[in-house]
Amino acid sequence: MQDTVILVGCGNMGYAMLKGWLESGILRSENVHVIEPAEALLERAAGAGVNAYLNAQSLAADLKPRMIVFAVKPQVMADILPTYQRFAPQTTFVSVAAGTPVSLFEQYLGKDAAIIRCMPNTPAAIGKGMLVTYKNANVTEDNEAFVNSLLKTSGKVASVDKEELMDAVTAVSGSGPAYVFHFIEALTDAGVTAGLPEETAALLARQTVMGAGALAAASTDTPSTLRRQVTSPNGTTAAALDVLMGDNRLKILLEEAVEAARNRSVELGKA
Repeated sequence: MQDTVILVGCGNMGYAMLKGWLESGILRSENVHVIEPAEALLERAAGAGVNAYLNAQSLAADLKPRMIVFAVKPQVMADILPTYQRFAPQTTFVSVAAGTPVSLFEQYLGKDAAIIRCMPNTPAAIGKGMLVTYKNANVTEDNEAFVNSLLKTSGKVASVDKEELMDAVTAVSGSGPAYVFHFIEALTDAGVTAGLPEETAALLARQTVMGAGALAAASTDTPSTLRRQVTSPNGTTAAALDVLMGDNRLKILLEEAVEAARNRSVELGKA
């Protein structure tokens, strides 16, 4: 018999995770219970064959979930957590809400509650995400492995052993897709400035970023080695890299961007 999972919130991220669980076969639809107050989203979840409810009060009194995933906005977390206190400490609670510390969950679910905080990013919607976790001391190895097996249906999974590192995670992989999207925008505009039709420039930029990322992921060589392999001495690539790498220009810019995002994540966590 498969383990039971409750998914609280079935918006874009929650639904993407749900699809990953079901399509991979790691969970059967009858073992998943979705809580979603928005009727349109509730109907979408029900269409996947899972048990779908408008509120947690509709859950069976004898339900014993192995995992409860909170995929809701951070600002509503304090309002909904008390509803699920009855499942602690037997259940492992997982949060994908940005900037929400483990201490908030312990406050409402109890100090004995097993909590895993997860920072996903938007490519998780197509199973290509980066998901990073931090767990409190109450999470068992078996339950951590179970949670990771579910998260892996949305992409790669890593962990950190200090919760404060989640701010850096947010700045690198959480916000990172936006940096890449902007690079594609900028490369497209540069291509148009160089004389290419906009549609062609956009295609070249998107495919180049996708292909380079796929090659970096598939290759055993480091990105530095791959960069050197495509850079002929005194060639066109070298001329461009002299601009991007001169005085560590791009490196410094990205460090400043990541630091700004990390600082903002710290501020939001305190708020």
